[in-house]
Amino acid sequence: MLTHAKQRLKNPIMHAWIADRTKTFDSSGIRKVFDLAAKLTDPINLSIGQPDFDVPVEIQDAAIAAIRGGKNAYSPTQGIAPLREALRAQIDAQYSHADRDVFVSSGTSGGLMLAMMAMVNPGDEVIFLDPYFVMYPALLKMCGGVPVAVDSYPDFQLDPDKIAAAITPKTKMILVNSPANPTGVSATAEQLEAVAKLAAKHEIALVSDEIYSRFQYDAPFVSPASFNDQTIVIDGFSKSHAMTGWRVGYVHGPSEIMATMLKIQQYSFVCSPQPSQWGALRAMDIDLQSYIDDYRVKRDMIAEGLSGRYEFTLPGGAFYLFAKAPGGMGGEAFVKRAIERGLLIIPGNIFSDRDTHFRISFAASNETLKKGIKMLQDLHDELT
Repeated sequence: MLTHAKQRLKNPIMHAWIADRTKTFDSSGIRKVFDLAAKLTDPINLSIGQPDFDVPVEIQDAAIAAIRGGKNAYSPTQGIAPLREALRAQIDAQYSHADRDVFVSSGTSGGLMLAMMAMVNPGDEVIFLDPYFVMYPALLKMCGGVPVAVDSYPDFQLDPDKIAAAITPKTKMILVNSPANPTGVSATAEQLEAVAKLAAKHEIALVSDEIYSRFQYDAPFVSPASFNDQTIVIDGFSKSHAMTGWRVGYVHGPSEIMATMLKIQQYSFVCSPQPSQWGALRAMDIDLQSYIDDYRVKRDMIAEGLSGRYEFTLPGGAFYLFAKAPGGMGGEAFVKRAIERGLLIIPGNIFSDRDTHFRISFAASNETLKKGIKMLQDLHDELT
């Protein structure tokens, strides 16, 4: 039997102590793009998936007051009472479900991990759309789940018939993200209702990732929880209030599921940072309409600038546009060409089994967007 030291010599690439589960997924490809761009001195950055505005001052002040007021210890695992009460009032007003509890998670990413750990057994299948948020398959593989990515090209719509066709006796969960990362596409109320009823019919867990729910440009936001009272909803303050580093999300759904997720949080994340939670409480009173209006302008600006040159579906929400690389070029090759010119965008194969598209984030200043649009126009004209 080989010792750990001999195993390391035999396979120097992989340390002998590293768990097998880590071999089932790679590091985020987004980080690799950043490595490629590390030598750029003044890039046109349309890659970052976070708002370009700062945390509103009122929220900053609330967190500072909490810190100076001695609110620096652990909070209850479920979150500070005032924030939970405010969230509960908002959720009850929206849904009026007989059995719907809420707790504060360590960001929406933490909420997603807790949901997978609480509900997915090894071998269970989880359905979601391709393209997908990079974390979905990795989280599922960590807990032994089987990702089932349903192709949504070319228009990236939530097709209930495709979801139904993917259901097997091993299906445990359907994971919906609307508005979506990386496409920015918003599902219609009819699509969400059909998928919600499909999950209920087959007694499948329905998880709705709603982190971009406030970035909705052309129609009111609709949650599948409106049509299925067993839906587990994951949301937070990271994108809407530019609080990506504060780690405050929240999850609501059937009380027994919430209690199980809390049990796991107790032994993992413990709680969301307490000062951040006091900031989030203040955030609930902030009017975001001016920010949403600004992002609608940005969406329209980049859509108009790329129209006629690139194939894409107009994003109805979030702050992403997912475009097809021109001239038959693969998405990764196109992105490398763009980075060589000083434009940072993300190849679509990071979010997909296909390598045909690239993701643009229009969470940038209007000046940066104009430069990026001009660069993309020039690249298209050179390649076609």
